Amino acid sequence: MKGDQPCSTPIATSTKLSKGDGALLDNPTEYRSLVGALQYLTWTRPELSFAVNLVCQHMQHPRNTHMDAAKRILRYVKWTLGHGLHFTTGNSFLLGFSDADWAGCVDDRRSTGGYCIFLGSNVISCSPNKQSTIATSNIEA
Repeated sequence: MKGDQPCSTPIATSTKLSKGDGALLDNPTEYRSLVGALQYLTWTRPELSFAVNLVCQHMQHPRNTHMDAAKRILRYVKWTLGHGLHFTTGNSFLLGFSDADWAGCVDDRRSTGGYCIFLGSNVISCSPNKQSTIATSNIEA
């Protein structure tokens, strides 16, 4: 991937990975190794959490489209090498944000939600997760 062009987002906004899209990979170990390495990167790069979570859901039977999504994350990392968690001193106040989509997964129609907690201007916790039940409305998601 040395000559690949960097990209400005870790995953395309219209990307919906499915279990049945594309051909199965010949060597799934390469995919699993790449995605495992990306999981470690999310400790210092929380903006990658959603995209990495999305590709992690297809570790059992990875396909070409899943590998393409994982490689896009790598191209984004190449574009943003200077990004990461930076802790600063200053005011100590807690601030939290959360968001969810409604039936965003094309396979099981479950919603994905997440939150970020800040202490001052520093992120101290960030977590995307797929909800355990199927939401019947946007408010419920």
